[in-house]
Amino acid sequence: MNRPSNPRTSRRVVKRYVSAPAKPERSVVIQGEYITLGQLLKFANIVGGGGEARVYLESQAVKVNGEGEDRRGRKIRPGDVVSLAEETLRIVGEEGEAE
Repeated sequence: MNRPSNPRTSRRVVKRYVSAPAKPERSVVIQGEYITLGQLLKFANIVGGGGEARVYLESQAVKVNGEGEDRRGRKIRPGDVVSLAEETLRIVGEEGEAE
């Protein structure tokens, strides 16, 4: 049975969509052609060592250029973007590097 709505007793639900706060982005300068993902996590002070990098990659969602990644040995090159749970790392080659 449908009852007519009473303005005093009816509740109107308003959905508000709040955009997620943007993750901080940091540029990481590397030397050479590439760095492995495990080395990058150590270099960027995300983890303390290789064993911690393995555990971190198993337990956290890490994306390299938008694709999920869990290999410590993945080669990360200048121009790549690594997305972590807490921040985003943009990889940059050293200045003046001959290509």
